[in-house]
Formats: sequence, structure tokens, C-alpha cells
Amino acid sequence: MHFNVSSLELPFFANLLILLVLARLFGEIMERFKQPAMIGEILAGVLLGPTVLNFIHRTEELKVISELGVFLLVIIAGLEIHLDEIIKSMKGRNIVISILAFFIPILSGYFVGRYFEQDVMSTIFIGLCVAITALPVSIRILMDLGKLNSSVGQKIISVAIFDDVIALTILGILLDTKDVEPTFANITKATIITTIKLISFLILVVATYKLIKKLSKEENFIENKLNKILDLLKGKESLFAVFFVFILIFATITESIGLHFIIGSFFASMLISKELVGEKHLNTFHNTTNSMAMGFLAPIFFAGIGLEFQFSSIQNYPLLFSIIAVSFLSKIIGGYVGGRFARLDHKISLALGLGLNARGIMELVIANIAYKAGIINTEIFSMLVIMGLITTLATPFLLKKAFKSIDTVA
Repeated sequence: MHFNVSSLELPFFANLLILLVLARLFGEIMERFKQPAMIGEILAGVLLGPTVLNFIHRTEELKVISELGVFLLVIIAGLEIHLDEIIKSMKGRNIVISILAFFIPILSGYFVGRYFEQDVMSTIFIGLCVAITALPVSIRILMDLGKLNSSVGQKIISVAIFDDVIALTILGILLDTKDVEPTFANITKATIITTIKLISFLILVVATYKLIKKLSKEENFIENKLNKILDLLKGKESLFAVFFVFILIFATITESIGLHFIIGSFFASMLISKELVGEKHLNTFHNTTNSMAMGFLAPIFFAGIGLEFQFSSIQNYPLLFSIIAVSFLSKIIGGYVGGRFARLDHKISLALGLGLNARGIMELVIANIAYKAGIINTEIFSMLVIMGLITTLATPFLLKKAFKSIDTVA
């Protein structure tokens, strides 16, 4: 069923109003069914976009608001992470889980793309989107199940963090190599240059982290300095501005060296911790960012994904079903095999694999960036949106069952 009311071209704010109201309404319905709101928000965009009503189109203004939504979502994901947790995810046997849970899916996705004769860039992006775990979605699911602080829950989070950081790193390399002639020599050269840029940026992050650690040894040193700055400033919400200046400096650095702004934003927000700025300031910043993102900008971003989504563009159904199947199997197998290598028992390893299966926010952010950069076409983009939605919908049910079987044994 396809209605066409495209002759009604509404003003920007009318489009914004309709998108926001419907996205929040559908998001609320999904929340009532214990599902992430983003699923409802995407469905609102699908309903209003070319797939069903063809009522609202993705204008340049909506794209700018979506970019701000991506920026805030990445900051929220970064604030949930402590750099110490990344270091923990790379220690001992944890590194085996993290590596297998990333590289088994990325290779599986890559081989599916090659089998269906997709071009090299689309193939690598299919692999990347299959390999990622949506950290914010995993945290939300584990919180709903009351398992966030369990040992399995913590392992899921540390592996998800490692996988997201690797995925964003590969994204930076891919975006840098997209404009070169795809010969082996050119791609190798572009990859080496991007890797050098990335390593230079990571050295800056580590140096900043070490400096923060050093300053933090003095009791509440940075928090006290921050309080002094805030006392000097008369403007309202000065704290918010100070944190945003810090994050935007890193985002600007990554953009100016040719990497995507989300890489700088992600790492900068990871550096902001309660030990650094104090729990009160961190909570204020987190709550304000969360309100802006979840109340306004993120629903517009996810509804915008629905507007870009075109079911009619999907012709290659075998590829769609293969992407969905391989995304489930490879992530669960990757987590399970990694868990067994790390000498975890069968049920815990299975729960680990299942917990890493939700793609959600991060996968959609990456698919959206690739689509905008012209690396993947509408058909692949629409397939990746469907895959993200299905894996996110299935994870809470599957993980709940896995935890039940662990609890009965315990």
C-alpha cells in the first residue's frame, strides 16, 4: 500500500512538528512493550516517508538536526564508558572475547557481500555493521533485566566498548579511502596515512588522559578549578558550554585531520568522568545532554532514518535474508567461541554471544554516515536498517532466556 501526498509540501517547522510528535508517540508505544524507543521512532519515519505516505522528505534542515542528534548520541555513548574499562577489556582472556566477537562477524559479513558480488566498499560496510554492538542498547537491555552489574553483564559491556572503538577506527579509515581509485596501492597508501592520523589522535587522547589522571591525584583538583570557572561566568548553563567546548575541540581536531567528527566526540566524552569533574557536574551534564538528545534530536535522527529507508529499493531478498542470518549467527558464535576460549562455561558464553547481538544505535549511526558519504546505496542502507531493528528486537527476549538458564544453574 503506497499513498502519495507529496504535492503537499509543508513548511520546515510543520514537518518538524509532525515528525517529532509521531516519533515520540511511536517511541512511547515501543517503550510500553519494553522495546527501545528508537524502533518506534524509525517506524514513524517509515510511515511518513517514501515507503508508505510519502508525506515528508529529508530536507537539508532535517539533515542538520540529524547530525546534531548523532553528535549527542555519540556523546551519551562516550559518557557511559570509562577509559579504564577499555583497558580492562584488553587484559588477559578478555581480549580474546573482544577480538573474536568482532572479527568473526566482520569477516562473515564481508564474505556475504562478496558472495553476492557487492562492490568492495559496500562489502566492508556490511561486515562493519554486522560486527558492531550498540553499547547504549546493550546497557539499556541489561538495566531492564537487572543484570548490568553482574559479571556477564560487565563482560558484555567491556566487549561492546572494545568492538565499538575498533568499528569507529575502521570507519575513519573507510571514510578516508572512499575517494581514492580502488587499486591495492592507493587503498594501502590511504589506509597507512589514515592509521598514522588516527594513532596521532589516540596519542593525544592518551596524553590528555594521563594529564587528567595526574591532576586528579590532587584531591578534586579539576573539579575545584571547574567550580572557580563557573563562579566567574555569569551566564546560565555555563557548565554545559564548558563541557561542549572540550568535546568540540576534539571533534574539530578529528575533522581537520580528515576523520569523522564522531570519533573525536566519542573519545572526548570518554575522558569526562566523575573522578575528573565530580559526580554532581557529570550528572548535570549527562542529564541535560540526555534530555536534549532523547527528547528532541534523537527522535528526529531516527525518524530521519525512516525517511531515508525505502522498502521498494530492496530487490535482492536473498542478500537481505543472508545479512540478517549472518548477523545473528556470527555475533552469537563470535561471543560464544570467545567465551569458551576464555574458559567460561557453555551457558555464560552463550549469554555473552546473545548480549552482543543488539546493533541498534551505533550500527544505524555508522550506516547513516556511510549512506550520506555515498559509500552504500539506498538498497544496502535499507537492508542494514532492517537488520539493526531485528537484532535489537530479538536480543532482550533471547538474553532474558539465557540469564534464566544461568540463574537456574546457580
